[in-house]
Amino acid sequence: MVSVEQTSVEEARGPGGLRRDVGLIGLMWASVGSIIGSGWLYGAHDAVIQAGPAAIISWVIGAVAIVLLALVHAELGGMFPVAGGTARYPHYAFGGLAGMSFGWFSWLQAATVAPIEVEAMIGYAGHWSWAQGLQHADKTLTASGLVVAVVLMAVFVGVNFFGVRALAHTNSAATWWKIAVPLGAIFIMAATHFHPANFHSEGFAPFGAKGVLAAISTSGIIFALLGFEQAIQLAGESRNPKRDLPRATLGSVAIGAVIYVLLQVVFIAALPHSSFAHGWAHLAFKGDTGPWAGVATLAGLGWLAFVLYLDAIISPGGTGLIYTTATSRVSYGLAKNGYAPKIFAKTDSRGVPWFGLIMSFVTGVICFLPFPSWHKLVGFITSASVLMYAGAPLAYGVFADKLPHLERPYRLPGGKVISPVSFVVANLIIYWSGWDTLWRLGLAIVLGYLLLGGYAWWANSTNQPDAPRMDFKAAQWLPVYLLGMGVISAQGGFGGSGNIGLWWDILVITVFSLVIYYWARATASKREDIERSIDEVVVTDAPSH
Repeated sequence: MVSVEQTSVEEARGPGGLRRDVGLIGLMWASVGSIIGSGWLYGAHDAVIQAGPAAIISWVIGAVAIVLLALVHAELGGMFPVAGGTARYPHYAFGGLAGMSFGWFSWLQAATVAPIEVEAMIGYAGHWSWAQGLQHADKTLTASGLVVAVVLMAVFVGVNFFGVRALAHTNSAATWWKIAVPLGAIFIMAATHFHPANFHSEGFAPFGAKGVLAAISTSGIIFALLGFEQAIQLAGESRNPKRDLPRATLGSVAIGAVIYVLLQVVFIAALPHSSFAHGWAHLAFKGDTGPWAGVATLAGLGWLAFVLYLDAIISPGGTGLIYTTATSRVSYGLAKNGYAPKIFAKTDSRGVPWFGLIMSFVTGVICFLPFPSWHKLVGFITSASVLMYAGAPLAYGVFADKLPHLERPYRLPGGKVISPVSFVVANLIIYWSGWDTLWRLGLAIVLGYLLLGGYAWWANSTNQPDAPRMDFKAAQWLPVYLLGMGVISAQGGFGGSGNIGLWWDILVITVFSLVIYYWARATASKREDIERSIDEVVVTDAPSH
C-alpha cells in the first residue's frame, strides 16, 4: 500500500498550475502499484490465522468496503482536482477545526507507514542467520532489531535529505516488478502445490463471524487495499477526470482485490497439513518469518523463495522511501495552511523540508516502541487511514446540499445513499481494529490536538497573518464522533469489555454513524464560507528537489 500527496506548489488562483497529461493507464497504474505493496507479504498469513480459510470472505468484504469509499472519493476528486485532495475536503465543508483534525489524521497515516515497511523488511530478513536475532519468537523487535530499525529509518531520511528523489518514486519498472512477483507466486504455487482439502479439514470458519470481521482491519486487508486514492491524488493532473477517475479508481481496486483473493486462496491451498494440524490459530512452519517465501521453500521452489526474499527488500524499501517523503510533505502543507509552525515549511538549498524529515524520523522511531512488529502496527495504520478517509463521505453530503450546481466531471449514481453507507462502513472498519489499537490511536489524536491546537491558539492570540479560523460551530459533531467511537470500542467485543455483543455492536455503530453523518450535514459551514475556503486554501507540497 502506498499513498502519496503529489508534489506541486499551486497557490490558489496562482499562475502555472498542474499539467493535465496523465491518462487512464497512468492513473490506474499509480493506484495498482500502490495497492500491491508490502501488505501482500504478510496479509494472507495473518488473515488465515485470524479467520481460517474464511479469510477469503474477509478479503471480499474488505474490497466491497474500499469500493464504497473509492466511489465517494471519485466524485470529490473530479469536483476538486487538486493535489492531495483527500485531506482538503473536510476543510472545505467544515472549516478550520475539521481541516486541522483531518490534516493531523493524514499526517499520522503517512508517518506510520515507513516504520511498518521497515518491520516488513526485518521480518523477512529473519531467513538469514545474521538477522535471526532481530526478532523475538512473537515477531516483535529485539534490542538489536530496534537498532537496525532505527538505522533503516535513518537511511530513508538520509536519502531524502540528499535529494535523491528518483529512488522514492515508483517508476513503471518497479511497478511491473511489484505486480509480477505476486502473480508469479500465484500461478506457480497453484500449478504445483494445491491441496483442496485444506479449505475444510480443520474447518472453513473456525473462529466464526468475529474472526472474519476482525481479520478485515487487523491482518492487513484494508491496509493492503488502501492504495486506491493514488489516482484521486493525481486528479489535478488527469487528462480526462470525468471519464478516467472512476475507471482508474474502481479498476485498480478490482485488480488489487482479485490478486489478493487469489493470493489468499493459493496460500491456504499450498500449506502442508502439518502446519495447521493443531488449528489455524497455531499455524506454524519453518520459514514463517517470511510466510510466502517459507511456503515456497517447503514446496521445494528455492529459486522462487529467493525472489520473494529479494522482493521483501525492494517493495517495502521503496514504499518506506516514498512515505518518508510524503510525511514531510503533509507537515509542509499543514504549515502552509497555518495549522503547524512555519519551521515545517522551511526548505534547504535542495528544496528539502528538513524539519519535517527530522520529525518523520523521530515519529518512526517512537512507533517501534508501542508497535514493535508489522502485525501490531498494521491495525493502527488501518484505523488512522480510514479515519482520514471517513471525512470524504461527510464532505460529500455537505457539497450535495450546499454546492449542487458545482461542476461534477463524475457524478456518483445513488450518491446520497452510498455516501452515508460508506461512512458507516468506514466506522465499522475502525471498530473492528479493536480497543487495544484504538486507545493508542486516541492518545495520538489527543497529542495532535495539544500540538496543533496549541499552535492555533497561539497564532490567533498573537494575530498571526495566517492564523487558522477555527469554526467550532461547523465541527461541533467532531469531538462527539471521536469520543463516541472510543466508548463503543471500549464496550464492544473486539478487545473491549464485551458489554455490547456481536451483531448488536454493528447496529450500534450503524445508528451512531448515521446520527453523526446527518448532524455534520446539518451544522456544516455556510455556502459562502465553503466557497471562500475553496478559494483561499493553499494546495501545496514540498517543492521538488
